[in-house]
Amino acid sequence: MRVSFHSVHQPRCAVCQKHCKSFESLREHLNGQLPKGNCSKIFSERGCYLCLKLFDSSTALSEHKEMCCLPAPAPLGTMTMPYAESQIDSSELNNENHIDRGPEAIAIDCEMVGGGSDGSLDLCARVCLIDEDEKLIFHTYVQPQIPITNFRYDVTGLTEEHLKDAMPLKDVQDKILQILYNGESIGRVRLDGGKARLLVGHDLEHDLDCLRMNYPDHLLRDTAKYHPLMKTNLVSHSLKYLTQTYLGYQIQSGVHDPYEDCVSVMRLYRRMRAQDHQNIGMGASFATNYPQNLKNGFDWRKTKELEVMTPDELYEISTPNYKCWCLDQGKNAVSNIDL
Repeated sequence: MRVSFHSVHQPRCAVCQKHCKSFESLREHLNGQLPKGNCSKIFSERGCYLCLKLFDSSTALSEHKEMCCLPAPAPLGTMTMPYAESQIDSSELNNENHIDRGPEAIAIDCEMVGGGSDGSLDLCARVCLIDEDEKLIFHTYVQPQIPITNFRYDVTGLTEEHLKDAMPLKDVQDKILQILYNGESIGRVRLDGGKARLLVGHDLEHDLDCLRMNYPDHLLRDTAKYHPLMKTNLVSHSLKYLTQTYLGYQIQSGVHDPYEDCVSVMRLYRRMRAQDHQNIGMGASFATNYPQNLKNGFDWRKTKELEVMTPDELYEISTPNYKCWCLDQGKNAVSNIDL
């Protein structure tokens, strides 16, 4: 248990209760090249291959699939106004639907053009932010600080005309931080977040680097770095793969659309956050403080005590080597979100 990080937060086979490092390894267990015979048979009859949940009957499974397989969002396209912002005041994002849910989350996605002599330097030319209800909060084209040498039209759909009246990068930075800080002081944000919002995205480090921005690590929720969504060897999947595999629709089939990508990462985050890990015993407090007070999921200052504990007792206090997103939920939040 010390080596494997077994905990209630890990993906597990609903048939045999086997612990898996990621949903990818769980899929291999259920329907890979060498699946577990009995588990594969039962799951093929009553299991959902998107969320990997097992249901009591084929009827319940059919009803679930109608909600689990989501329709693709309508893209913004490249013909929208160069600058768009929600007409509601940002403070209204903390409405009655989010009071008991924990910190509000905001999804971000950027589209990059090329700079430098060979066009290989990534420059942010378009950015989009949405709230948890998939409403557009902020969208604008961005004027990079150095000349663009490759618009990467096949991927971005952007031309010089789109960026003619684009917002300066400094103004974009200020607007995004205003939305994320939510009126909180920088010191409080760095300490425990306060009223600041969680930032959701795919490969957030890349987006923030291109925006020349920083945001506290404890407020980042990255679908490219979240262990259950990674490959078994902890290599990231593409957002396109995750969307197809976990949400049931395709994105990025042509020109990339930042709104479409924002919606996909937000849906992935909400689906992971809504996992039912309610009976977590001591593990909740341990996981919240990881990794400062933990090594391999246990407090190694109490080795002698651990040695005399039963497997069930060890499991009660064990935690994964990542912070489960289900811990983002407020105390009174409903765990099953209709996604």
